[in-house]
Parts: sequence; C-alpha cells; structure tokens
Amino acid sequence: MLTISRLAAYAGVTVRAVRHYHKIGLLPEPRRDHSGYRVYDAASVVRLIRIHTLAEAGVPLDHVQELLDAGTEEFAEGVQEIDKKLRTEIRRLQSSRGRLARLAAGEHLALPQSVVDYLDRLRGLGIQERYIEMERDAWIMVAAQVPDLIDSVIAQKHEGLQHPDMLRLYRLVDEALDAPPDDPRIVEVADIVERLIIAAAEAGATGAHELDDQLVALLDTAMLESAPNAGRLLEILEQRGWKGWTRVERVPPAIVPLPGVEPGAEPSEGPM
Repeated sequence: MLTISRLAAYAGVTVRAVRHYHKIGLLPEPRRDHSGYRVYDAASVVRLIRIHTLAEAGVPLDHVQELLDAGTEEFAEGVQEIDKKLRTEIRRLQSSRGRLARLAAGEHLALPQSVVDYLDRLRGLGIQERYIEMERDAWIMVAAQVPDLIDSVIAQKHEGLQHPDMLRLYRLVDEALDAPPDDPRIVEVADIVERLIIAAAEAGATGAHELDDQLVALLDTAMLESAPNAGRLLEILEQRGWKGWTRVERVPPAIVPLPGVEPGAEPSEGPM
C-alpha cells in the first residue's frame, strides 16, 4: 500500500495535483489507515498515470473523466474531437502571437502591411516622425472603417508620390507643422492642394466619399488638433471655393471684404 507522496512519485505528479484530482472527482478517495492517512493500491497508480497522461496530452480535465470511462470506440472518437478543438485553439494562439508580434513592431498594430509600407516610404523621403504619426493615426481609423478599400487607396497614394506637386506638398506640410498663420508656405500648400483637387476631379476620383460623415468629421478634427496652422489652410481653401480636408467639396467662394468696407455693406461707387 502506498502513501499519497509515494503515489504521486510513481505517477510523476505532485501531491497537490493528487489532492486536486480527488477534489474534482477524477481520482476516487481511497480508504484510510487506522491513523487517518490515505493508502493507495496499484489500481490508484494506474488511474493516476492515465489521468496524468491525458492531461499532459492537452485533454481538458473536464473531459478526462469521459475518456477514462469510455469504451474503445468512444475513446477514439473522444480523442479525435479533443484533437480537433486543440487544433482550433492552436490556430487561435498562433493568430494571437502574430498580433503580438505586430504590436511589438509598432505600426503593424491595427494597420495592414500596405499602409506600413507607405509610411516607411514617407520616412525614406525624409518626412519627420511627428507628421508620420499623424498620418498613421488617420490611416488606423480609415482601415477600421473601410478595410476592403485600404489597399487600393494606398496604391493611389503611391502613384501620387510620383507627382512633383505631391512630393512638394508633403515636404511643405512637414516643414510648416508649427509655422505661424502668416507663413507664406501655408499659401503655397493651399496652391498645391487646390491644383491636386482639380486634377483629381478631372480624373474622376471619388475621394473620401466611401467614408461616413462621422469618420470624415473625426479625421478633419484630428488634423486641426495636430497642426496649429491647419485652420488657416482651410480658411484659404474655403475662400477659393473648397471646403473640407478629408472630403473636399466645392462651395461658393467666401466673400473677402474690400479694405475699408464693413462686411455686408454695399461697396461705395468710385469717383466717376
């Protein structure tokens, strides 16, 4: 007859594990000796080894009892079912590991590879990290909203970088992130943006019409909060008849008052 410690040693488990198996009903309680200690026989050793073998193979403890009591065919079917569940769990864990690896890589979190490659291309052009982070955050929101369109949109962005105006625009925006409202580069940015808007319209580009209004407003707000001079840029564009940033729309040009004339007043006639 064996003590609990000897039983555990024979089966290659801990005494704590044996007590746990008793508690959940996998291993029947043995008789006790006159001193109140458990004493185990060979059948207990065999059952404990079988429990330990199944558990080590990945069988959940709540299924071990079923397999221990099953016949040959039922045992085989049970093992196959558990194997199927384990393979599903393995795939889930592998997917989780992949997500963790992307998390460790920074930009891969919530971004498809096409966007990561595009941001890396901007780095290669010498764009500072602060601007790239702004664009990255915008792409995260877009990718979550229209994941099926993101690759085609990024392909258009890559194509756009072949245009001198687009390259100049990136460099200007990058340089003028903290420029004062009267910085002449802001006007140059507006000039380039207007040319690109007109060219896109002529080419039949749909722009950001696939995005819902709430996301468009969110992206525009993020841009305004990230770049102090963005508001001034939008004012200039609106004066020229363009409204918005993420989704640019044609509007009547804003009326700029003549010098010395109050807004809303009729301009005075000349000396003639």
